[in-house]
Amino acid sequence: MTQTAQAPARAGSADRAVETWLAEFGEALRAGDIERAADMFETEGFWRDFVSFTWNLRTLEGRDEIRDMLETQLAAVAPDGWALAEPATEADGVTEAWITFETAVGRGWGHLRLRDGRAWTLLTTLQELKGHEEKKGRDRDKGVEHVIRRGRRTWLEQQTERRESLGYTEQPYAVIIGGGQGGIGLAARLKRLGVPTIVVEKNERAGDSWRKRYKSLHLHDPVWYDHLPYIPFPDDWPVFPAKDKVGDWLEHYTAIMDLDYWSGTQCLGAEFDEADGTWRVRVDRRGEEIELRPTQLIFALGVSGYPNIPHFAGAEDFTGDQWHSSEFTGEGDVEGKRAVVIGSNNSAHDICAALWDHGADVTMVQRSSTHISRSESLMSLALGPLYSEEALEAGVTTEKADMLFASWPYRLLPDAQIPVYAQMAEKDAEFYGKLRDIGFDLDFGEDGSGLFLKYLRRGSGYYIDVGASQLLIDGEVALERGQVTRILPDGVELDGERVLPADLIVYATGYGSMNQWLVDLVSQEVADQVGKVWGYGSDTTRDPGPWEGELRNMWKPTNVKQLWIHGGNLHQSRHYSKYLALQLKARMEGIPTPVYRVQETHHTC
Repeated sequence: MTQTAQAPARAGSADRAVETWLAEFGEALRAGDIERAADMFETEGFWRDFVSFTWNLRTLEGRDEIRDMLETQLAAVAPDGWALAEPATEADGVTEAWITFETAVGRGWGHLRLRDGRAWTLLTTLQELKGHEEKKGRDRDKGVEHVIRRGRRTWLEQQTERRESLGYTEQPYAVIIGGGQGGIGLAARLKRLGVPTIVVEKNERAGDSWRKRYKSLHLHDPVWYDHLPYIPFPDDWPVFPAKDKVGDWLEHYTAIMDLDYWSGTQCLGAEFDEADGTWRVRVDRRGEEIELRPTQLIFALGVSGYPNIPHFAGAEDFTGDQWHSSEFTGEGDVEGKRAVVIGSNNSAHDICAALWDHGADVTMVQRSSTHISRSESLMSLALGPLYSEEALEAGVTTEKADMLFASWPYRLLPDAQIPVYAQMAEKDAEFYGKLRDIGFDLDFGEDGSGLFLKYLRRGSGYYIDVGASQLLIDGEVALERGQVTRILPDGVELDGERVLPADLIVYATGYGSMNQWLVDLVSQEVADQVGKVWGYGSDTTRDPGPWEGELRNMWKPTNVKQLWIHGGNLHQSRHYSKYLALQLKARMEGIPTPVYRVQETHHTC
């Protein structure tokens, strides 16, 4: 992650600098003086906006882009009320501040960095819609009528009636395909906003997408990073909860948040009805075929698409067992068996460790370089400043941590991360040296920016070490590098010359593009119209240009009307679900949502 200046030095002068800037900026915007407003940024300054100005997720780079956005959006947004939210800080020539503001339709929260009196980075986010605030705190529902009259219905009766009618006699405004953590968190936000929503999930129980993974799986990210909206994990939960514990939490969360969650329901297909402006979504709900007619359709099927199972010649003749990592459970007798795991990222390491633990003779096949961060180092150097007990004690709440991470535009993020991973490389030099000594092909990203940038660019190519690396170093798990050229009846051939004897093979080869879900459930045409999902155009491996500056098609309008993509890790699902929910609520209420520059489609499925 990225650290932020927290020094209280010269707080008074820092406050004055921010308040002066905000006053001048607000005056320029009220006067419609766009040139003056743009000139208050550095020549190559950055303005990252989540919904408040653009009804989109956009990063504006440089004064020309800022000027263009304001010329298009300013009149409708009518921003005002710019204010310092709490004392500003100053360190190393950078003044930082939390700010608040209002627009014609909502209230916003932001973060500002000033250098020499001009904005280096500005983050603006919409937090709520005026007149459509969440019913919470003093505005919460009473829950019961304190009037004695016949025919009063209990909460349970009202819930039962709603569940019997929604999707049958009454249609939801939104349908979410996918009931993992992403779909559940978004549904919770929509519930709080009063948006009728059905979540469609093929598994029998909420949380099954976690329960069905290999039994040794734990969260690789720490608990502070992984909270769901509204209800944080208990403060006595382990730092790295087990997958079944997470699954149970999701199931109970779904019940506590009173979501309309259709488990055991398979989406069969969807098509947009131009005549009435709704989607026709066909589902099989426990043997009953139903057509839902939502206005908005959200795909929340994770970071990736279907399992990527490579087609190696001879695989059909292999005499042992072979699975993709998504099918590997860690069950069964593998003692003494020769296991070959093809892959070298998170799942591959975890599965190698699980097989070794059960007595298998394990070999990992590394086909390309991998970044490894030791969990302890990732915690102390990268995540700790924002997501930890120490961060909480310093006043960095989960919400502030999410905003601080978002305050760094993707153009600047590599430069902010490179020093972190350089420090990690120095701190863990002995560990990395031992891995290189056994022939492990290590990298720190193409530009040295490490794990988080690899994740944002391609969603793969890394391992957070929780012990499996030591098995490789000690020779408990063998390592082979090369390309699989053929599967033999009793082994795996590498580079056309070496053969690894095998009784079982696990393909830890990742997943395909999220676009494949759209191909199968909607159409190839729609998938191509949406374009590539994930990555931001960094022109690195698996993230081709041109530069986008935000993750492609995630949490924002796509080139297919009323179709949205939601997903990411637990942190992203929690944070960005807020902005997607507000976009959907605004549309339901008929609030004008002039979108600034929907991204162009450069890469089809």
